[in-house]
Amino acid sequence: MQAIYVQENELRSYCQRAFEAYGFSNQEAEIITDVLVMADLYGIETHGSQRLEMYRQHIQKGYIKVGRQPEIAFETPISAVVDGRQAMGQLVGKFGMELAITKAKQLGIGMVTVRNSNHYGIAGYYSNMALPHGLIGVSMTNSFPIVVPTYGRSPMMGTNPIAVSIAAEPTPFYLDIATSVAAVGKVEVCNKKGVDLPTGWGINEQGVDELNPKHLIDCVRSRMGGLYPLGGSQELFGSHKGYGLAVLVEFLTASLSQGTTANHVQESDVMGVGHYFMAIDPKLFGNPDEITRHWSKYLQELRDSEKALGQTRIYTHGEKEYETEAILRERGVPILPKTIEEMKQLAKQLNIEWNIAA
Repeated sequence: MQAIYVQENELRSYCQRAFEAYGFSNQEAEIITDVLVMADLYGIETHGSQRLEMYRQHIQKGYIKVGRQPEIAFETPISAVVDGRQAMGQLVGKFGMELAITKAKQLGIGMVTVRNSNHYGIAGYYSNMALPHGLIGVSMTNSFPIVVPTYGRSPMMGTNPIAVSIAAEPTPFYLDIATSVAAVGKVEVCNKKGVDLPTGWGINEQGVDELNPKHLIDCVRSRMGGLYPLGGSQELFGSHKGYGLAVLVEFLTASLSQGTTANHVQESDVMGVGHYFMAIDPKLFGNPDEITRHWSKYLQELRDSEKALGQTRIYTHGEKEYETEAILRERGVPILPKTIEEMKQLAKQLNIEWNIAA
């Protein structure tokens, strides 16, 4: 299925006007849009404009409360618990990470855990927020239950991504990974493209591998079947490691905040997603410039190390995203035709102008 290329300014304009039409302020709509467009520019199509339909549904169902603002429920000089109050996840995420950054600039480290929020987009957006302040950024989130435990078939965890951003030359180190074999958005993209899933992505209600993306999505919705943890279905290839990382994220996002673990998210009219943010000042460990030089030297040694047979390049995390961003700012953002149709329908429902040349 051939993607349609949309210019960044057109995409930003459309998303901005759509979220304003929902009732978000100009500034709020700009924040939400920025998170989505960053995902698209990084080539993470699962969390960009592809998510507009999901947000429409969540606003319509009342999971997302337009106009709500997060608030601090508990606080110490280096930590805080934030109640998202069912506000839009991107707004809660920015609030939480900014709070962690403020604390880190004052005392060297800031940690914020969040309860009662919503889907916040790509985790790496928030870890990246620390970089302009000379800080190391960490961001995590749980979600509705999608991932099964090792040897299980009921989804008990979210895809529970872990994102870390660290300054380096020539490009920052940017790690943003799901603790599942794949993000559920990749299953949705396969469904839109009409292609089968790779073997080993997920398990169905019968307890066997599922290749039909539509059926796997149905399994997740019925809470019987789901995605495998990172490492797949067996301990032989490290399934227990992905499982353990996902559970760790549940602790940091849901238990520390006394919020909702993934297996109880979206059980009523409250989504209840939790997040975790941390900012660290490298000055705690010495001269930041010397630390960056030492780190950058190692990353370059990784790139320069011997290649496997038939391979010409070793990437460090973040290179692909930053290179993709440069290309797509010129070429435009690739969007699937089915997503374009969803966006057109949304424009009609919200009575906003369709300004995209597609």
